[in-house]
Amino acid sequence: MTNTKYIFVTGGVTSSLGKGIIAASLAKLLQSQGYRVTIQKLDPYINVDPGTLNPYEHGECYVTEDGAETDLDLGHYERFLNTPTSQANNVTTGRIYQSVIRKERKGKFLGKTVQVVPHITDEIKHRIQLLGNSGDYDIVITEIGGTVGDIESLPYIEAVRQLRWDLGENNGIVVHLTLVPYLSAAGELKTKPTQHSVKTLMESGVQADILVCRTEHHLPEDLKRKLALFCNVTQESVIESIDASTIYDVPNLMLKEGLDKVVLKKLNLKCTEPDVAKWNEFLKRHKNPKTEVTIGLIGKYVELQDSYKSILEAFIHAGAANEVKVNIESIHSEYLNSDNIEVKLAHLDGVLVAPGFGERGIEGKIDAVRFVRENNIPFLGICLGMQMAVIEFARNVLGIKDADSTEMNTATKNAVIDLMEEQKSITDKGGTMRLGAWACDLKLGSLVRDIYKAETIKERHRHRYEFNGNYKAQMEAAGMIATGLNPDTGLVEIIEIPEHPWFVGVQYHPEYKSTVANPHPLFVAFVAAALKYKSKQKGVSMARN
Repeated sequence: MTNTKYIFVTGGVTSSLGKGIIAASLAKLLQSQGYRVTIQKLDPYINVDPGTLNPYEHGECYVTEDGAETDLDLGHYERFLNTPTSQANNVTTGRIYQSVIRKERKGKFLGKTVQVVPHITDEIKHRIQLLGNSGDYDIVITEIGGTVGDIESLPYIEAVRQLRWDLGENNGIVVHLTLVPYLSAAGELKTKPTQHSVKTLMESGVQADILVCRTEHHLPEDLKRKLALFCNVTQESVIESIDASTIYDVPNLMLKEGLDKVVLKKLNLKCTEPDVAKWNEFLKRHKNPKTEVTIGLIGKYVELQDSYKSILEAFIHAGAANEVKVNIESIHSEYLNSDNIEVKLAHLDGVLVAPGFGERGIEGKIDAVRFVRENNIPFLGICLGMQMAVIEFARNVLGIKDADSTEMNTATKNAVIDLMEEQKSITDKGGTMRLGAWACDLKLGSLVRDIYKAETIKERHRHRYEFNGNYKAQMEAAGMIATGLNPDTGLVEIIEIPEHPWFVGVQYHPEYKSTVANPHPLFVAFVAAALKYKSKQKGVSMARN
């Protein structure tokens, strides 16, 4: 038995209130006081993980160091805390039921009728306590997906009710995030939605200890008193969470409201002044850029910004590091072609071709790579983006006009991108890609070796297809160099064109490892290259005038 304390974060009234950001902000404040903190997400959907979900359905799939395909909220956790998450940090209903059914088939419950209570709830409690029982953390924050009252969330709420009883007083508390809407017609903030949400939670046997109230307007003290009275909490436990200009403001807003103090008081833990100096230094640089650049994000899912959440956040981190505001121009690759490519891309200071799956929008990505390669615009290709750079080079530099990927064209005779050998016998789609952190040796004298300032790196992957090594010598002779290789398999992880001012493609996902405290060096260097390109173009323009 450990002395770990537990905080459960639930939500009511509506989805998308920002439970993940509140959980991450609270964790940051607790971490800043010296506590060892981690956050986990319980997702009520029946998918075993989000790996098979379309990005339009659920946003990006975030990958951990140990190869878990997880909810995008885990990206927020890592970016705020600067500590890695793992398989244990994301649990879904699908994984819970899969585990219980597997145990039933093995005879673990022989003679028993397997039911939601106690078997499913016991499994949920076991998953919640895995992190706490490891001895690595003083506090575990558990975010429960969905909203109270949802059928899907009921087993999780019941598990929380039981676990709070198991843990005893001062060892587990519930932070309930809710909405206090403003009705412009009446000119009033309304508390009824919050009251009903708390009531619904209580009907499941769980009393909220702290209310975090999302609002567009400041909550007056009399309204806080009203909420405290009707929701059975202390007035200091009613926390205002007003709209912020950036998610990175939220820890300071929660600090001002005293959320950390209330939490630690209820957990019977010592409260000191959080050390947020480094965090605020980042915020200062982020909010006071000296200049700006515009980078084109070329992808297939640009209608939903959450599809590229980690990339967008990595640009914020890299922008702050360079004291540059990075303006992102989202460009749908499906609508890019040789007729409009110059209009769409010529004004950009850099272009990132994003990850993705499937053949839709592929030719637009290839056209984009050709344009930036021929016009010396800084380029970063991630995963599929790197593969498109290889195909473009093979077609337009090597003259292999039918060069392709077997992902898009299984009949191609020149598969410069091909299915990985170990993937060829795999039929299941979920959790079977090359996942997690893999080593990569960096070539001496390469751009990436200079950027990383290391001989070997470890980066996270999520792919089935790879650079076909049979074309490596031909590619390198023509000027596209493999500058990053997996030391065990020889898999090409990074390609560069040294004659280009800044042209890098990576098979992995660097965006997953970028945090506030440690902006990813590849993004930092890419933004710096975009700034250099912009300055050069400005100089050329002035010379012409």
